[in-house]
Amino acid sequence: MTRHITTVAAMIVAGAAVAMPSARAQDIKLPPTMTFTAYDTGSSGFNIAVGVGKMMKDKFGSDVRVLPAGNDVARLAPLRAGRAVLAWMGTGAYFAQEGTFEFGAKEWGPQALQMTLSTIDCNGMAVGVAADSGVKEWKDFRGKRLGFVVGSPALNQNALSIIAYGGLTQKDVKIVEFASYGAMWKGLINNDADGAFGSTVTGPAKELESSPRGIVWPQLPPDDKAAWERVKKVGAFFNPHKATCGATISPASPLQLATYPYPIATVYGTQPIDQIYSITKAMITGYDAFKDSAPGASGLALKLQTMQWVIPFHLGAVKAFKEAGHWTDADEAHNNALLKRQAVLADAWKAYNGSGPAAESDKFLAGWMAARKAALAKASIPNGFED
Repeated sequence: MTRHITTVAAMIVAGAAVAMPSARAQDIKLPPTMTFTAYDTGSSGFNIAVGVGKMMKDKFGSDVRVLPAGNDVARLAPLRAGRAVLAWMGTGAYFAQEGTFEFGAKEWGPQALQMTLSTIDCNGMAVGVAADSGVKEWKDFRGKRLGFVVGSPALNQNALSIIAYGGLTQKDVKIVEFASYGAMWKGLINNDADGAFGSTVTGPAKELESSPRGIVWPQLPPDDKAAWERVKKVGAFFNPHKATCGATISPASPLQLATYPYPIATVYGTQPIDQIYSITKAMITGYDAFKDSAPGASGLALKLQTMQWVIPFHLGAVKAFKEAGHWTDADEAHNNALLKRQAVLADAWKAYNGSGPAAESDKFLAGWMAARKAALAKASIPNGFED
């Protein structure tokens, strides 16, 4: 783990030294086999990963294996161990970077995760609700059953962010825990829960739509500023978004929902620049071959990238972006600030573990969150979490 969280500061300096050779297909050198991790089979993240993998096989001869994993810890563990080269993540990548929730445990801590490409497309990210539950607006969800996934702080926090639009908190609903993302959505179909977070184009949402229960997506109109302030207090990474595709949704019947980049092709900052450059460039140059492979895949287009989000880009991705003329001075400044944030978090984690923290998991996490808050405040960096 140490090698992933201690070398971030050097990356800021290294960024200036990245050379910009002319773009050539032969610059892309992929290994003969690669492993990606993704959300469960049938999820939009998994389907997009498979589409990208097929392109890499067809165009560059690299066999890509996609491993489905039911939670964020399971998706990141192979990447951290070097058994995978890329993880298709959601906001769990942000929580891992911050060392919060499950990633505040002693065996994890803040992870120097970085981005290559990510998707924002016609789909929305929200909580799908069983139509037979009678929920029309988010205030109607009070007392209903909300699905959670064990070991997946991203999905759970995201769900709480969405219901916050209606002024609801975890105390206002009944939490039902499931072992995985897929199991959670099966729970909706089987009437074990009433709502679950996901993409509007995820396979399980389509299954719920065609089931006897049906599906609705209670809207989050952007003109209710107070409601959106509540959403962002719980999930700062969300933005309003008009969804035009997904279960029950079309360009003719759009819905005002929410979004953030998903899935995010995530790597560690310590992975070689040339390796991540080749992977990123392969996705940029091979875009036409996979853009129609799965719902949401077209959102990986270079021109659609969210350039200034909450996780920095890997220097290999930066190299590919610069070659394509898709990198600005403002992007550079924002990226360097995020790399500095990762360095501050890494130093704070090292210092905290050297201070003799409590062994009990809950006390360890509480102590770490206090140390994390103090370190960020000292560096004049926003905390990002209310604690």
